[in-house]
Amino acid sequence: MDTLPRFAVVAAGSMGSAVAMRLTSAGCTVFTNLDGRSELTRQRAKEAGMIDVSLTDLVVEANWILSILPPRDAVSFAEKVRGAALMFADCNAVSPETVKQIAAIFAGTGIKLIDAGIIGGPPRDSYDPTFYASAATEDRSLLDGFVALSKYGLKISPLTGEGAGVGDASALKMSYAGISKGTTGLYTTMILAAHGSSPATAEALLKELGVSQPEVLDRIVKAVPSMLPKAYRWVGEMQEIAGFVGQEGDIYRGLARIYERVDRSLGGDRADVEVLHKFVEDAKRMQK
Repeated sequence: MDTLPRFAVVAAGSMGSAVAMRLTSAGCTVFTNLDGRSELTRQRAKEAGMIDVSLTDLVVEANWILSILPPRDAVSFAEKVRGAALMFADCNAVSPETVKQIAAIFAGTGIKLIDAGIIGGPPRDSYDPTFYASAATEDRSLLDGFVALSKYGLKISPLTGEGAGVGDASALKMSYAGISKGTTGLYTTMILAAHGSSPATAEALLKELGVSQPEVLDRIVKAVPSMLPKAYRWVGEMQEIAGFVGQEGDIYRGLARIYERVDRSLGGDRADVEVLHKFVEDAKRMQK
């Protein structure tokens, strides 16, 4: 009988804990490290069946590390575990350059790297996001081993073919998020700009979208409310996308500032958040 793999999932955020629950439901052991984490995160980890251990014990006990962190923490976490001997899947929303920096950190160590990009939201009920994965050409067996983890509840799609290697799964993630989260940022920008001109302008924008672009209005209604609690995470993601795009990446640096603005509003006077909420609620009423 095959021995079940032992995982470390860091961190136990909404995505990490949901991924961990898939793995524990399949009978796998999942470790994490909760040092400095909130009570909410600790509760999520408990509900997912995750075992809290020190970082030292984590790298000894696990066969696989799934790094699922805010983009700003991806490199520093890799540096913390570089002395281990295991398989490491970087599943963060980072640019190809960042994941190649992580590969350089692991060069000459006992760590084998999978570049993975998660497209979709946290697993729930019958829904699963897709882990797109790539690896260095010489590590094809490692990539096959990661794909084999699909039997434990993950949906994994290997990225192979001409030129595929470390950085390409992250490039796919950047490209997809640049479209999906980029358009959400664009909607947010123009709603706030219209209201900044005058409430009447925002109202006229709403009505015109309802007449000439109803599919865009429907997207706003669905995308903007779900973005609000995640805006703080999307700041770093937009910055990573800007680096990936290169010379034309200024648009994404601007979107990073919009998401910073939304996050500040959530923690402050909530004025911008209320503008967005009102626009969405008015849109819903108009759609009835």
